[in-house]
Formats: sequence, structure tokens, C-alpha cells
Amino acid sequence: MAKSDNVGVAHIYASYNNIIIHVTDITGAETLALSSGGQVVRADRLEPSPTAAMIAAKQVALKLRDKGVNQLHVKIRAPGGHNGPWHPGPGAQPAIKALTRGRIRILSVEDVTPIAHGGCRKKGGRRGRRP
Repeated sequence: MAKSDNVGVAHIYASYNNIIIHVTDITGAETLALSSGGQVVRADRLEPSPTAAMIAAKQVALKLRDKGVNQLHVKIRAPGGHNGPWHPGPGAQPAIKALTRGRIRILSVEDVTPIAHGGCRKKGGRRGRRP
């Protein structure tokens, strides 16, 4: 790896309500770039869309190139836990594609969704959620 190659970590939180792309340095201590679906679209219903994810990722890629970062480790997170869905929202993959189109090299992609280990009781009651 050349000396001009700077590496960062992209934390992509993709739910069914929004997408947040937060890029830090390799230690996670300093924020290099941050963007979300709500910053790039006007309607709330469009925040988690693939289009909003691509625009947000494009903004992040521009900020990163200005700071000299050209390689990323990507960590994708869905809401998870004991009540949230364990699958990332519709904007996760378009965000990664937009980062690569912005001349950012992706070194690794990792799923860091929190998984419940039998702690709290799930909501919904004894017979589950009924309409």
C-alpha cells in the first residue's frame, strides 16, 4: 500500500425509515464525513430510498476525496436487536455502489447488525400482534 493511501471506516446504518452514512478514521475516533437520507431529499417517505442513499454516498465520496481518503472498510448495520428487522433497508447496496463510483476503493464489507441473545421479552403479547 502506497503512502498516499488513506484508509477510513464507513458505518452505514440502513433502516426502513432512513439511511445514515458516517465515515471515521481507522480508529473510529475522528469523523471524516457524515450524510443521511434526510439531508438530500425533501419528503420524509423518500429518506430510505436507493436514490437518497446514492446522493448521500456521492456527497460523502466528495468529502473523502478532499481529505485524501481513497480506501474504505464498510460496516453495514440494520436496526436489529430484539424488536427491529435484521435486514438492512433498501439503500444499503446503492450506497456502496455510489461510493465505488466516486473513486473510493472498498476493502471489506461487514455486517454489524446487533443480534439479540434472549435478553428482553419481545413486544406483542402472548398471542403476538393481531390486526
